Amino acid sequence: MIESLRIEGLAIVERAELEFAPGLNVLTGETGAGKSVVLGALGLLAGARAAPRLVREGHDEATVEGLFRTGACPELEAELARRGLACEDHELVLHRSVSREGRSRARIGGELVPVGTLAELLRGRLEISSQHDSQSLLQGEVHGRLLDRYGGCLPLRGEVAGLHQRLRELDGERAALLSAASARLQRQDFLAYAVREIDAAELDPEEIESLRALRSRLVHVERLRAEGGAALARLIGDPSSDARAASDLVAEAVRSLSALASLDPVPAAQGERLAAALVELLDVAADVERWLDALDADPARLAAAEERLHTVERLLRKYGGEVSEALAQRERLAAELAGIEGADARMGELESLRAKLVAELEERARELSRRRAQAGEKLAEEVESALRELAMPHASFAVSLPPAPAQEGLPCSANGFESPAFVFSANRGEPLRPLREIASGGELSRTFLALKQALREEEAGMVLVFDEVDAALGGEAANRVGRQLASLGARHQVLCITHLPQIAACGDVHFRVVKRPRGDRTTVRIERLDGDARVEEIARMAGGRAAGDAAREYARALLRAR
Repeated sequence: MIESLRIEGLAIVERAELEFAPGLNVLTGETGAGKSVVLGALGLLAGARAAPRLVREGHDEATVEGLFRTGACPELEAELARRGLACEDHELVLHRSVSREGRSRARIGGELVPVGTLAELLRGRLEISSQHDSQSLLQGEVHGRLLDRYGGCLPLRGEVAGLHQRLRELDGERAALLSAASARLQRQDFLAYAVREIDAAELDPEEIESLRALRSRLVHVERLRAEGGAALARLIGDPSSDARAASDLVAEAVRSLSALASLDPVPAAQGERLAAALVELLDVAADVERWLDALDADPARLAAAEERLHTVERLLRKYGGEVSEALAQRERLAAELAGIEGADARMGELESLRAKLVAELEERARELSRRRAQAGEKLAEEVESALRELAMPHASFAVSLPPAPAQEGLPCSANGFESPAFVFSANRGEPLRPLREIASGGELSRTFLALKQALREEEAGMVLVFDEVDAALGGEAANRVGRQLASLGARHQVLCITHLPQIAACGDVHFRVVKRPRGDRTTVRIERLDGDARVEEIARMAGGRAAGDAAREYARALLRAR
């Protein structure tokens, strides 16, 4: 609900503040007093367009600020949280300003937001019905949602929308598979060849290093023999040379140190160490000799190693710098190949699943159509009954169910086989027409009221604003409208601009709009009425400015009867 409204510099309003209450709030005043400014201010908070001409002369901008209580609107609070907007202690502050240059700004909780955000947040929560202001009941797409809520069809509607979305996703996947069929075949050939090529190489992470070592040994076998033989000769000697071997020299040193054992134990200990080194030296010499004996210049073996290395290194250049990388690439290629090879099977699965979903969607959509037809008849009866209570005895109302356009290949739209629409006729014999074609503001407001009465249990917690709902009414019809507005106020907060005393007397809170001159300017004051002041205002509405005691007594009687 809206708790307070502050207006500054808007049209003929210098400054005004209103403190609204739950239930029915009525605004009265003489014609031209400025009641429509309040309506316009609420429209600005709801995201309506703003023109520079709305700014009062002498002001740089017009501002409107509203404080809303959101405790009964968890969905709104969740939406605010999703957008990162402030709503503390279930209080929502909306601010709208219009500059003389035409700039329009909106703020929520002090944070600047696009003006369209106001309309998005308050759509379906703040409804204005007048000849000049639009509201959601004039938007055809809303009719289906209201009808389905009234008929308890929202879960079924959700099922239809879900199945429709699933079919669209399936069709998107099918289209992607079909459009990529040629490219998929080419890719499949490449992947199969690559996997076979890598598999045929039988790559081993340890093999390549062994091959490289073997190639190096075979290529340099003569150098290895020459320098290895020279090293061996230095270790154990060469019969063809007079040079003494390292092993002989070490052995002599061991004997010399051992001979000193009787004179000093230190050289003897060093001799023992050197003797151990001599054993190691001879062991190394034996290994070098065996290695030299195994060296063999084998051209065939070298050619085989070169060929194998060429094959492996070529694959590594194509599929990865290392054997491990090439093997990992092979797994990725194989996985992609498996996915492509499963495409045909997936296409068959999609066709089977699609047929099943189409049948299910048709079944659920036909059930939705059946329940909509029943709900439409019941809703039309309730609205027409309410219209008769609102002094429109010849009015007709119906729910039209024209076919909804369906996407090619799908049995229905996301909302079913039809696009429900509310149609209306004010007079006997006239054809039923869409609500948006209703010309009279009074007829529109009363139709809006009748619909809200019928739908009051299905959508509670709204702020409903009525203007001209009393057009061409009087007597008992006015009493009925007042009672219906008061009844509607039990489920919603209702704001009503009225010229009829019978309706004004039904209000839980009463505001009077007064236009008065101030110097050479005209300004508006909005005051809350209680007690005798409210009696006087209702008496004025009933008997004019010269209302006497009879009008006052009539006003008191209306207030007692509400």
